[in-house]
Parts: sequence; C-alpha cells; structure tokens
Amino acid sequence: MPNIATALKEEIRRLARKEIKAIVGSTQKAVAQYRRDIAALKRQLRQQEKNVSNLNKRVSSQGGKSAALADEPPSDARFSARSVKAQRRRLSLSAANYGKLVGVSALTIYNWESGKSRPQKAQLAALAAIRRIGKREAAARLKAMKK
Repeated sequence: MPNIATALKEEIRRLARKEIKAIVGSTQKAVAQYRRDIAALKRQLRQQEKNVSNLNKRVSSQGGKSAALADEPPSDARFSARSVKAQRRRLSLSAANYGKLVGVSALTIYNWESGKSRPQKAQLAALAAIRRIGKREAAARLKAMKK
C-alpha cells in the first residue's frame, strides 16, 4: 500500500510541475521581451540626449540662445487684459480682425480682454509679435490673409 501512495504523490508532483512550467514559461518569455524593449528604449534615450546636447552646443557656438530657453516666451511677453484691449484699440481693429492676426476667434479676444481666460504660450508669442506692428502693417497683414 505505501508504494501506491508514494507513486501517486510523485505523479501529482510531476503533473503540477508540468502545469507550472507551461504557465510560467509564457510569462518568462514576455518578461524577457519587455526587458529587451526597455533596454532598446534606454539606448534610444541616450542617443537622443546626445543629439540634444550636440545641438545645444552647436547653437551656443553660433551665438544663439540655448534650446531650453527657446521654448519659453520672450521675457517681455507678459499678458494683461488691459494691454490686449489697448493694443486692439491702438490698431483700430475689431475683435474679429485682431483675432485673425493672432490666430484666434473674436470670442477668445473678448474673453482675454475681460480677464475670463488667458492665452496659451503660442498665442502669447503671437500677441507679443503684434505689439511691434503699426496700423498700416496690421491692415496689410489682414489684406494678405484675405487673399
């Protein structure tokens, strides 16, 4: 009798190991693939960081600003609702036409002027660029946009 019990236990162990191996095997393959993918991404990141560093060196050697500073709006690009309204009036433009110059809708201009919303970085840069133009140039730009 004890011989049958030990044989049964061994058979159960063997089948359990076989089942575990089948389940764990696919997981191990997935983990190995994920590790390879992570390693490839790390290599790619290192290469991109090198490229950025080289570009920053190249820009600074040419006398320009670094790439990190280029993403920020100019230091004089501040926003105030009153200044947008004053700028629009100085150029004698409607909100719709002023919005066309900036690249936004008339409602957005009204919201900026009333202080209900603020421009995004790209729009802030466009506002700063429009500060430097006069009435004639604004009219010329609007005429060019209509064509």
